[in-house]
Amino acid sequence: MLGREFGYDLIEQVALRPAAGLVAGLDRLAEAGLLFRRGVAPQSSYLFKHALVQDAAYSTLLRARRQELHARVAAALERVFADLVERHPELLLHHLTAAGDTERAVAQWLKAGRRAIQRSANLEAIGHLRNGLELVMTLTDTPERAQHELVLRTTLGSALAAAKGQGAPEFGEAYARARELCRQVGETPGQLFPVLFGLWYFRLARAEMRTAREFAEQLLGLAQSADDPALLLAAHRSLGQNLSFLGELAGARYHLERGINLYDVEQHRSLALLYGQDLGVLCRSWACFGLWLLGYPDQALLQSREALALASELAHPYSLSYALNWTVMLHIYRLELQAIHERTEAMIVIAREQGFAMWNASGPIWRGWLSAEHGRGEEGIALMRQGLAAWSAAGGNLFRPYYLGLLAEACGNAGQIAEGLSLLAEALATAHKTGERFYEAELHRLIGKLLLEEVPSNVAEAENSFSRALDVARRQQAKSLELRAATSLARLWGEQGRPGEARELLAPLYGWFTEGFDTADLIDAKALLDQLV
Repeated sequence: MLGREFGYDLIEQVALRPAAGLVAGLDRLAEAGLLFRRGVAPQSSYLFKHALVQDAAYSTLLRARRQELHARVAAALERVFADLVERHPELLLHHLTAAGDTERAVAQWLKAGRRAIQRSANLEAIGHLRNGLELVMTLTDTPERAQHELVLRTTLGSALAAAKGQGAPEFGEAYARARELCRQVGETPGQLFPVLFGLWYFRLARAEMRTAREFAEQLLGLAQSADDPALLLAAHRSLGQNLSFLGELAGARYHLERGINLYDVEQHRSLALLYGQDLGVLCRSWACFGLWLLGYPDQALLQSREALALASELAHPYSLSYALNWTVMLHIYRLELQAIHERTEAMIVIAREQGFAMWNASGPIWRGWLSAEHGRGEEGIALMRQGLAAWSAAGGNLFRPYYLGLLAEACGNAGQIAEGLSLLAEALATAHKTGERFYEAELHRLIGKLLLEEVPSNVAEAENSFSRALDVARRQQAKSLELRAATSLARLWGEQGRPGEARELLAPLYGWFTEGFDTADLIDAKALLDQLV
């Protein structure tokens, strides 16, 4: 009943007998050799001599008596031993379940799961929540049972996102079932919104961009109809992130800035429990990503620093890992190798400690790219392939065109030109299939670059690739990628004896920029302009 070992302080709460009689009874059991006693009551503890003795004692009790005693133990644990229950919720839950108090046991499994998520103990949380789901399925099929299951499913989704990744089949299954339950219990905004959010994230993580966008637009419509700032914050974040992937950068910026303006750290920090991530950190991380593409490298850097500062203040490990990952991407754009190294290593430490599947996969990709940049091509390529495999295994189809582009660049730098071109062809095909097009311009530029390295006479094909890169970047208003493409094309024209055309292409674009003049791309463009005389 109390376990093989128990303390006097607990049995005193359960036995409902005078202290003298209770102590005498325990002493007789010890003298008979059935119990071992340590200490003197009320500081004593007891241990059944053998598990068979414990089982025999338990089996003599009638079922109703067992349930009554388990209920008493559960009540005592909650009343007197709250700290113990918080550390070991399974103790209370064992007794609630054995007492036949299934609904309270379900509620306690949910509570234990939420506490574990707050500590970023996501695997522990998954275990607690799945135990709760097993119990809830034993209840009679009523609206109340469906409501219990709905809350457990959505909370489980939050833990699965961190531990398995948003593209994992289990994540999608949790929210698909939650959607069915919403139809049963009623689709109030407060219940439906987190479920649609989970379905949106699952589709996004699997790079099903158009379906994901439909969910994101449903989220915004639902939030607007409810006129709820917390829902609007999550909806603007979702649509902003979705549009970023699609290459609709101006629209993405609008929604992300709306999210940043809506966010209040005191009001909204608790939403990380529901969504698995802090929405303020997420909005800032994606805003920094978009600002660089739109041609504002310094504003992007400032936004990334604010995301990191907020994540550190919140002490929410998943959000901090997220912010670090996006800061690494920004520094790759800015070609700042020391910062890439520092942020990557910090992210890997947290991801390993916490078991974050997605960031454990992206870490080797960043390390590999950095190794290749330092001239260790074979080592870097192997690491990047390892990371890509782990990313796919976690259900991550997102960023595949981007990652393949980085890998192709590393292959090109290592002299593996044919392999690099093959990877770029795969990256473009994937981008066209999924709609993930934010890096499309750079993929075309890299094709042109590798074509020239493969055969210097591939001028016409390379020029065509650079021109495609320019067209895509202009269509997306991606000024930073437009500058890269224009610099590559202007350099090619300059080498062909066409400096006037080259300068006419590059000078106005360089003149558009108002910041970031100490970044590698702008330094490179300025140096080329100085040569084009």
